[in-house]
Amino acid sequence: MDPLKVIAANCPQGSVVYQILVEHSSLVAQKALTVACNLSQFNPDMDFIYEATMLHDIGIIMTYMPELGCTGTLPYICHGYAGRAILEKAGLARHAMVCESHIGVGITIEDIQSGKLPIPLRDMTPQTLEEQIICYADKFYSKNGHGHPVLEKSVEEIVLGLSPYGQDKADRFLSWHRRFEGVKLNVQVCCIG
Repeated sequence: MDPLKVIAANCPQGSVVYQILVEHSSLVAQKALTVACNLSQFNPDMDFIYEATMLHDIGIIMTYMPELGCTGTLPYICHGYAGRAILEKAGLARHAMVCESHIGVGITIEDIQSGKLPIPLRDMTPQTLEEQIICYADKFYSKNGHGHPVLEKSVEEIVLGLSPYGQDKADRFLSWHRRFEGVKLNVQVCCIG
């Protein structure tokens, strides 16, 4: 499966949103694959990690976020479950779960209820090792408007950004960071399947 073909089938190649989506996803994929290489003793599915990371944000095309070239109608928080719907329709159910579970460090039913979030009432937290790796890697990169450089965030910046959503969010990220801390984050990807 070629994730770029899936993206192109849903988003015009050459558009601002396509370029931002592919650039962001490529950076996150490199980070996720590096993390996964460091966890080879757990036998993570490298092909799946690459494919799912490239597709994790496909739902942004359904949202309204003009600075990213997104002209849909949904609030940005909805891009996880919107991406799940797109990928399930394409027959990619396992990949679809990554779309839904990567928002923040995952969204619980309690988060949805207490925040009155406009998303379906179900657990949207990463469950598998692959989902956790992708969610973790995604936190290091924001999507920027076209032409702006994408800089890797520090762990401190990520924790600071998660803290307003609850200490449990920062703690979840930090627990992943401790688990993945042996990762050399600025090395070449060592084992793309």
